Amino acid sequence: MGVKLVNERKKQKLSASLEDYLEAILNVADDSGEAKSSDVAKLLGVARPSVTGALKLLAKKGLVNYRPYGAVTLTQAGLSRATKVAKKHDILESFFIDFLGVDHSVAHPAACKTEHLLNPAIVSRMADFTDFAKKHARQGENIISILERFSKSRKAGR
Repeated sequence: MGVKLVNERKKQKLSASLEDYLEAILNVADDSGEAKSSDVAKLLGVARPSVTGALKLLAKKGLVNYRPYGAVTLTQAGLSRATKVAKKHDILESFFIDFLGVDHSVAHPAACKTEHLLNPAIVSRMADFTDFAKKHARQGENIISILERFSKSRKAGR
């Protein structure tokens, strides 16, 4: 493997914390795509110096455009990564609330933690199940019937 490829992989490897910063920037950005570090700090419940340190690391990785005392924006790569994290979060939170009956106040922080731990293939299956179950629930089927049909359809490769 070439040195350039190894360096690119290291450059793009992110901790759960840095992924949280990307997601927070996405969530607090205004219509122009700009976010204030104070808003990111408030959303994540961290001190502003922590945000500054994270923004410097994300800028070094090419995921944000950052200047001290200025607004921060996501680069194309940062937007792509933040969108993936946010989508994972939404799938998990929806699953916890809609299928497990967990209250939003519990589901939201659980989704924040879980989004970094679960393999994307598992989250994808949860999303497939959620879509499948909602479709069949609208047709009046009970959850046991829905689970059985979903399992059979997955085993058959559908």
